[in-house]
Amino acid sequence: MKVKVISAKGKATAKEVSLSKEVFGIEPNDHAIYLDVKQHLANRRQGTHKAKERAEITGSTRKIKKQKGTGGARAGSIKSGTRVGGGRIFGPRPRNYHFKLNVKLKRLARKSAFSYKAVSKDIMVIKDLKFDDIKTKDFEALLSNLKLQDDKVLMILGEQNDNVYLSSRNLKRVKVVTADSVNTFDVLNATKVVMAESSIEVIEKILN
Repeated sequence: MKVKVISAKGKATAKEVSLSKEVFGIEPNDHAIYLDVKQHLANRRQGTHKAKERAEITGSTRKIKKQKGTGGARAGSIKSGTRVGGGRIFGPRPRNYHFKLNVKLKRLARKSAFSYKAVSKDIMVIKDLKFDDIKTKDFEALLSNLKLQDDKVLMILGEQNDNVYLSSRNLKRVKVVTADSVNTFDVLNATKVVMAESSIEVIEKILN
């Protein structure tokens, strides 16, 4: 699959790059995508939720009323979860949501995500960016030239570029990552995937 390389001014250049069929042209595996996205979202959870249970409520341990003869149900503690102000019955406790997946499955999921984007023609290849200064205005101009100002954009760089990353940081609909850190969730969550020319070789090397 061949794709035209686009300049930072939004114009197609004479150069074309070839996208590997083994990465951008496979039969997508939906279950692999599901597992990888599920793991990504689970691993982002802090798991710090906590509710007070019966033993942690402050209050008297005195028996509220006598056991028999009242005509009502037995009641032994104001901390009971069935009473107002009592503890939470089976409330949430701090826990770790992390789980692991095989490396081969995660690679398959990323290949599947890229293949979906390639089929829908939502992948754009641009020349490697060079920002002399950290300016959000320059990054917005780039998006405008590429006609992506209204899209949710994932930009993949071949290597770390602090000027580009910091220039995009204040834009809500844009995420900039390096080719060695891109994940399935980010690819699928974006409406357009913009790849720097040098990032293609890195991605194909990792996923193959």
